[in-house]
Amino acid sequence: MSQLAAGILEQETPDFTSVLLLIAMLACLCVSTTRAVDALEAIDVRQVKVGGEIGRRIDVTVNNNLMVLDAEKDFLQPFRERSKGGGYIGLGKLIDAMVRLAAYTGDEKVLARKRHVVSETIKTQGPDGYIGIMAEGKRVWPLWDVHEMSYLVYGLTMDHRFFGEKASLDAARKLADYIMKAWSAEPKRIPGGGEITLHMAVTGFEPALLALHQETGDPRYLDFVVNFRKVPEWDYPIVVGRWGDIGGHVYTYLCHCIAQLRLNRVQPQPRLLGPTRRAFDFMTRGEGLAVTGTCGDHECWHDSQAGTMNLGETCATAYLIRWLDELLRIEAKPIYGDLMERSIHNALFAAQSPDGRYIRYYSPFEGARTYFKGDTYCCPCNYRRIISELPTMVYYRAGKAAVVNLYTPSSATIDLADGVKLTLRQETDYPNSGGVALHVDPSKPAEFPVRLRIPRWCARAEVTVNGSGIGQAKAGSFFEAKRTWQKGDRVELRMDMPLRLVKGRVNQAGRVAIMRGPVVFCLSPARNPQAAKMDLRLITLDPTSVSGPEKDESVHPNGLACQIKAWPPGSWYPGGKPSLNLTLTEFPDPEGRLAYLFVPNPNDKAFVDDELIERD
Repeated sequence: MSQLAAGILEQETPDFTSVLLLIAMLACLCVSTTRAVDALEAIDVRQVKVGGEIGRRIDVTVNNNLMVLDAEKDFLQPFRERSKGGGYIGLGKLIDAMVRLAAYTGDEKVLARKRHVVSETIKTQGPDGYIGIMAEGKRVWPLWDVHEMSYLVYGLTMDHRFFGEKASLDAARKLADYIMKAWSAEPKRIPGGGEITLHMAVTGFEPALLALHQETGDPRYLDFVVNFRKVPEWDYPIVVGRWGDIGGHVYTYLCHCIAQLRLNRVQPQPRLLGPTRRAFDFMTRGEGLAVTGTCGDHECWHDSQAGTMNLGETCATAYLIRWLDELLRIEAKPIYGDLMERSIHNALFAAQSPDGRYIRYYSPFEGARTYFKGDTYCCPCNYRRIISELPTMVYYRAGKAAVVNLYTPSSATIDLADGVKLTLRQETDYPNSGGVALHVDPSKPAEFPVRLRIPRWCARAEVTVNGSGIGQAKAGSFFEAKRTWQKGDRVELRMDMPLRLVKGRVNQAGRVAIMRGPVVFCLSPARNPQAAKMDLRLITLDPTSVSGPEKDESVHPNGLACQIKAWPPGSWYPGGKPSLNLTLTEFPDPEGRLAYLFVPNPNDKAFVDDELIERD
């Protein structure tokens, strides 16, 4: 119950207005007990194993990044010293990623490292509950201190959720109580000093308290989110560009949307969905989504379709995927899965070096890309976090149904109704091809649906069960196969996957991007020395020449490339044969420089609109 309600109850003779207010608050409390039920339920990360490029990225993130970074010097030492007047590390994000990856892998070395980092973090907690890097007298209010503490609350809470570590939960509660006490004592004071918008300065705070409420059942945390932070009332507009108090910051906007969606499960209110609808419309009905499945320029909302230098902050990409997962679970609309796979296979994987060691802040589709120098701060830490969550986005449960969202070699164990334990196993080289074999092995014969996401780009898809055709699947839908399943049953999905030329929009008008399935191809000067000294933006593609794909492992194992012919800058196309023979590689190519190419006729009917953009 809120502090206001408690104050009313303490009055010996509350006035009439106070009584009415208390009645209204109690009515709201009663309404809040009706929880919203998700259409889909995620599968525990410990029940899924993933292969293919998604699995490889998880593995290299564990082995070549998480296990080799210097946790003592870069992450823990600043918390032991507690001497800073500002700054940010990202220790809580590291802990969250460690917890999930330890749960996913079950690897004793990962588990040991997780236990060490968590125990050393808890040792730095002061008697008042503070865990942070700031010096005495410079806590809570400097920019990023609440942000840092919030993710520590979240990461420690996840350690209890996955491993039952009571010490972690106790530390999380003490730290959350420390923040709440300090902020409640000076409610008009603004963390960060007003340098940036408040919801950006305290990013992660509300999801942390909601997680703590879910883990403990303590109503104080929920009350603080609802009545002090007023999350239901947050209705921020889409602010385009980086200016003023940076109100258009994509990562923090989507983080707050996620807090609202999670609160909506506990206390359903239509207004909690408003900012999410606004953001989704901006991306899919406006021009806010890039072809590579990311959004934002220089961290903030942008709709120019310029793809240079600061396109697609990795934090924004990570939170976009996490937000889409929330929406998919709430509404079960396949468009969210389509967007997820586009983002994962392009923007997300482009944010990491192929060997897993280095992370980028931005992944532009035009111009050079650079790696961030270091393992701390938000983008490297948020990358590890979203990678640790990917196994939970492959399969879902929908009542008695099993749902396949992402196509990748993998397996999952799913508990269905009536004591049925279902094992699903995918054999596929997707996205290299559109062929997927799904092995369905229930613990006993049982009738239930198996649903397969059919992407919007797929014009033709066929499904068979045990070799017998059961129908063609519609693009942009979940195809349902319902029958009495038995051990050894096999579902095969065959999706046509031709190369397609996708029209550019706004600043990319008159150009096309070459795609196949969810994958965007790009032009790398390193791979095409004949074009290395040219202005790549002025190359003109012969659209009739596109061919492939062909096997190419220059970017990652079992990768693909395609071939094109093009005219160099200044050529009098279409007269004369195109003299450039170019190889386009997958977008995560570290040397990729250009995704859109000019074409002689931008209105060619062979070009297609981006399937993920909805036009009225």
